[in-house]
Amino acid sequence: LHGRMRPKEKDALMRRFRDGDMDILVTTAVVEVGIDVPNATVMLIEGADRFGLAQLHQFRGRVGRGEHRSYCLLLSESESETANQRLQALVDNTDGFELAQKDLELRGPGDFFGTRQSGLPNLRMANFVEPNMPEKERDKATESLQKMLEATRREAIQLLKADPRLEQPEHAPLAAQVARFLEKAASPA
Repeated sequence: LHGRMRPKEKDALMRRFRDGDMDILVTTAVVEVGIDVPNATVMLIEGADRFGLAQLHQFRGRVGRGEHRSYCLLLSESESETANQRLQALVDNTDGFELAQKDLELRGPGDFFGTRQSGLPNLRMANFVEPNMPEKERDKATESLQKMLEATRREAIQLLKADPRLEQPEHAPLAAQVARFLEKAASPA
């Protein structure tokens, strides 16, 4: 099963698997969401270290939906400490929000506007949520951050409505930063 298949082909294949006409389904990440096969009991994920914890959490949610005992096997291509910590977090935890926070701590957020999916961004941002913070405080910090990001978005929209090409003198530093970003994004890695 893969993403380049036509929807009818995908549906037919999934029906065959769900109905027990096939015992094994080999698939790409397209199986991450929207698949409900209660009799699926084993999932083997090759290169598990390459996926985010939230995605791995979604994958393992594809098994264990029926009455039979289920297993999710994670095969890693990396022996790094970070890869081991990430996969151990998945083994130790079933809370998707906690896994997303752990992934953010270990891999970093990546680029907000670029193509990197992990690592430290060029944008410096305070971490309002500490790993051991009580849930009530974590919720408040997350809400504050969300309000700040929404306010920033509104400001950006207003600025671009008023000066879409960033031609006003007071927007020159922002225009230069955008130009640098676009130049860097366009250059081969």
